[in-house]
Amino acid sequence: MAGPLDGVAVVEFAGLGPAPFCGMVLADMGADVIRIDRAAEVVGKHTSATRHDFHNRGKRSIGIDLKNEDGSAVVLDLIERADVLIEGFRPGVAERLAVGPAQCLARNPALVFGRVTGWGQDGPYAASAGHDIDYIALSGALAAIGPVDRPLPPLNLVGDFGGGGMLLAVGVLAALISARESGVGQIVDAAMVDGSALLTTSIHGLIAEGAWTTERDANFLDGGAPFYSIYRTSDGRYVAVGAIEPQFFAALLAGLDIDADSISPQSDRTGWPEMRRRFSEILGRRTRDEWEKHFMGHDACVAPVLTMSEAPEHSHNKERGTFIGGPDAVQPAPAPRFSSTTTGTPLDPSYPGRDTEQVLVALGYSSERIGMLRKFGAVA
Repeated sequence: MAGPLDGVAVVEFAGLGPAPFCGMVLADMGADVIRIDRAAEVVGKHTSATRHDFHNRGKRSIGIDLKNEDGSAVVLDLIERADVLIEGFRPGVAERLAVGPAQCLARNPALVFGRVTGWGQDGPYAASAGHDIDYIALSGALAAIGPVDRPLPPLNLVGDFGGGGMLLAVGVLAALISARESGVGQIVDAAMVDGSALLTTSIHGLIAEGAWTTERDANFLDGGAPFYSIYRTSDGRYVAVGAIEPQFFAALLAGLDIDADSISPQSDRTGWPEMRRRFSEILGRRTRDEWEKHFMGHDACVAPVLTMSEAPEHSHNKERGTFIGGPDAVQPAPAPRFSSTTTGTPLDPSYPGRDTEQVLVALGYSSERIGMLRKFGAVA
């Protein structure tokens, strides 16, 4: 693919969640991403899972046994020619495999060594296992999301991808600019607990102002406010209402045929229960799609709540090309968009080891050497 990162070489250790997501973002922007898969997982063809692992789109794959000394040597040869390395191992694993920051930066002093973990590289929890839900629990983000009676995990979007993979991508790109200006690489330590905490910055500002309570479903952005909430429609579907600013609130009332003098002022929390009752009763009279049509062209901040199956078929998303692919394998298109260094359609995901020989030949390995590496299990 063309793109703003055309010419940037990235090596990615295969994994789950944030690291491959980061690699996908970089590949979408035009970077040449080579994914290192474990030799034992090379099957020589696509499975249903690998074909639809969209995080691996636009990447090449080489199968390497990292515990094999010759395999580690291949990795270091790749790293010598790379601009960026991405790994999502638990702390200390890369070092034990002899591909940690010390070994890699010694081989390539300008390398950006990007690593993402849940807890970070240090701290009391660093060596502990965890998942997205645990990291956002410790950062304080999880406690603010969900109904009154319990926190509710927002899929794994806040920790793995927003606070993890996307934060790693930003850090890697910042370090890459620095390395190209100075010739000196560095380690980027992205932790999901840090990243998910960073995403709550504005809420901490509201807390400091006394404008936010730690109770769930009680604030103007967590569903507590009737003008920023979800409502069930007559067909059992939902619409999202986000009329925060006064002019949008006024447009909402007009669209619902509510006289502003018949309800309490927008900021009067004591009137919120009755306001919610009125909104619920009125919005429950029509279907979701009828309300979408009704509010189209009016700045009332009302939108239909679409399922992930419905979203690719919506007229707005179709016109913008927000999703790509056929009916059986739809995926989000690369984002953001660039006016000059435009990106193309991502190539299909590679299965583990698909590009092993191509990558080794590009490194200058002879056919005899490649044969020996395969014979002794260093590559697959």
